[in-house]
Amino acid sequence: MATAVLTISSKNYSSWSLRGWLLCKMAGLEFHEEVMSADDPSTRAELLLLSPSFLVPCLVHEGIKVWDTLAIAEYLAELSPEAGLLPTDAAARAHCRAVSGEMHSGFHNLRSALPMNLKAQHEGYSVWSGARGDIERVCAIWRECLDTYGGPYLFGGAPTMADAMYAPVCTRFLTYDVKLDSDCAGYCRTISDWPAMIEWTEAARLEPDELEELDVEF
Repeated sequence: MATAVLTISSKNYSSWSLRGWLLCKMAGLEFHEEVMSADDPSTRAELLLLSPSFLVPCLVHEGIKVWDTLAIAEYLAELSPEAGLLPTDAAARAHCRAVSGEMHSGFHNLRSALPMNLKAQHEGYSVWSGARGDIERVCAIWRECLDTYGGPYLFGGAPTMADAMYAPVCTRFLTYDVKLDSDCAGYCRTISDWPAMIEWTEAARLEPDELEELDVEF
């Protein structure tokens, strides 16, 4: 498989970059990372949720350019069906697409109230009421999937595109000390122990760039 290029922004702050990167890892794609500077206006707009359309992550592979995370997921699922980004069962595959799409287009209160920040730890953080409904819905999705497909990942014994889509939410719950039931807490541990997730997190902690707007004290 030809070497591809994946353009990302901050590993510490960018949930969308994390999703795209995990998807490429899951697909077994050989790719080179290009990291946009935190000083780039489009990068800051993405990280501060000021842009309605994000151009990172962006995957370029064999002359094909794909810059939307869900589009990247579908492209890679077609490119490497053996990687299991989508379940083999038709009903499970539809379910996986539905919960992935819901994450892709929703949960705006959760995104703004709990921005991704892998270096931070806010014990006893008080989640404002606007985000609680999003948290409850995410946990309901997780519980339904874990109960239906047996875990430890959302659709069974191996990660799918849905796990890549919800992985940044797990980091948010850990950063902001969100109290979870045993099933959801266990799922967060599964994602935290995912080798690809460990690799990303270790790199994020070494990242020198910081955005003061996202490092405020709560």
